[in-house]
Amino acid sequence: MSENAKDRSVELQIEGKTRIFNIDDPVLPEWVEDKKLSAGGFPYDKKMNRDEYDKTLEALQIELVKVQNWLQATGQRVMSVFEGRDAAGKGGVISVIKEYLNPRTARVVALTKPTETERGQWYFQRYISHFPTAGEFVMFDRSWYNRAGVEPIMGFCTPEEHKRFLKETPRLEKMVVHEGTYLFKFWLDTGRETQLDRFHDRRHSPLKSWKLSDMDIAALTKWDDYTAMRDLMLEKTHNDEAPWTVIRANDKRRARINLIKHILASLDYDGKDKKAIGDIDGKILGFGPDFLK
Repeated sequence: MSENAKDRSVELQIEGKTRIFNIDDPVLPEWVEDKKLSAGGFPYDKKMNRDEYDKTLEALQIELVKVQNWLQATGQRVMSVFEGRDAAGKGGVISVIKEYLNPRTARVVALTKPTETERGQWYFQRYISHFPTAGEFVMFDRSWYNRAGVEPIMGFCTPEEHKRFLKETPRLEKMVVHEGTYLFKFWLDTGRETQLDRFHDRRHSPLKSWKLSDMDIAALTKWDDYTAMRDLMLEKTHNDEAPWTVIRANDKRRARINLIKHILASLDYDGKDKKAIGDIDGKILGFGPDFLK
């Protein structure tokens, strides 16, 4: 540890080894550096080429503009839920999706903690009020699925409330889909060293420090708890009507490209260019709990 770092070290058990990690130390540990891309069995040893990424992304963003025009012309509704490990890249993928879309009909919903009034409401009520109307594309940067992970782990809901959530959510989502809304649920997953590297980067970057919360710090030692809750959530809320699309997100470029491809491939919009969309990488994107086994 460098001499100027505060002593905020935590002891972590990673793949049977005891590791010491200090978020305040400006020097990233070698054991994190060595596995920040390959962690968790990530299937590639290099990031996607930047030029290839930029070229592919531009083609996909053109298709997204077509989707928005189609939504406006037909009155269809699209809603995407972005969940995942802390620092998995949810905000980044949302940013590139909406970059060239008209903000009047492409909205991002990122709710803060509930108010006193909202705490007295039916749990889903404040989320439903943000669902899309005709012609809209709504993206939830975290969602009602807070009750499937952070809330039970951090003690913000009771075990009974968590259990009821897992039972009620599939019913609600089936109603949304049957009523005519295209619902995408994305889980972005990363390896542990990948997450530590991104936390460290946020802690020591003046531009990104706002992204690192006290909740992130508290979660450093709760990796296994979050894994167990993730697996339970996927098991209980993945179904044919509202499936979970799982993304291996150690490489943000591959994650963004394949996630957007999935949205485009799933919609029958006017002027669709299947060649521009291309094939989805089955090593990066899959469905349901089995994809992470």
